[in-house]
Amino acid sequence: MGATTLMRRGSVSVVDYCCTVAPGDAPFVERHESFSLSYVRKGSFGYRLAGRSFELVAGSLLIGRPGEEFICTHDNAHGDECLSFHLSPELVEASGGRSDVWQIGCVPPRPELMVLGELGQAAAGGWSDVGLDEVGWLLAARFVEIAGGRARPHTEPTARDRRRAVEAALWIDEHSHEAIDLEGAAKEAALSCFHFLRVFANVLGVTPHQYLVRSRLRHAAGLLAAEGRSITDVALDVGFADLSNFVRTFHRAAGVSPRAFRRAARGDREVFRLAVRA
Repeated sequence: MGATTLMRRGSVSVVDYCCTVAPGDAPFVERHESFSLSYVRKGSFGYRLAGRSFELVAGSLLIGRPGEEFICTHDNAHGDECLSFHLSPELVEASGGRSDVWQIGCVPPRPELMVLGELGQAAAGGWSDVGLDEVGWLLAARFVEIAGGRARPHTEPTARDRRRAVEAALWIDEHSHEAIDLEGAAKEAALSCFHFLRVFANVLGVTPHQYLVRSRLRHAAGLLAAEGRSITDVALDVGFADLSNFVRTFHRAAGVSPRAFRRAARGDREVFRLAVRA
């Protein structure tokens, strides 16, 4: 089993698993070390838990609970790969679900969960500016709603929530050059992560991490247009951890590289004409 840790934070850790077990290999007992939601993005495998057997295919969600022993079988395996969100007990408690929903073993492919799993894949691959920790919180909340049989009511944000969302956005923009995560922003807004994420997205139409990335891009565009400092310095000054991530994110947003954008700001109008043609 190949495992790559993509993110590790207080409430959410994300691990990418690629199984290398072949159908002829003997199964063995494993143990869940934490609460987890593992999105099967490819292949299939069997799962035995407490006398029950499941077959998971692409789109399924494997549910883990600390201390539970399980066996994965590969009689019908086809190179399974999973994106696994490991959740703290505090996050699970904050999700509001009954304890028994974490004992169900797995959830078959459900569109409400699959779209979040694919969103996680996009975030992990750098194709989305939604935060991986945000996906973990959203996935946990949606899983609890579905497994617990609760419908999610639509509520209009209150005046207080609107004010909190706007104040949070102003704070994020002011501090966008710093390392900000979902839990830190929620604490600043004096809200739980679940409430903060939903209020912010409901009021402003983007998640907190999306707004953070777009604030950084806005500041970067201003610096590229007005100043002559190096692109690497611009990337680091506005809050990107490395140059490659900045260049990829900027190009996806602007349709041109930071260097080409700087040329356009200096009067090279052909830059954006070429971007439109492409």
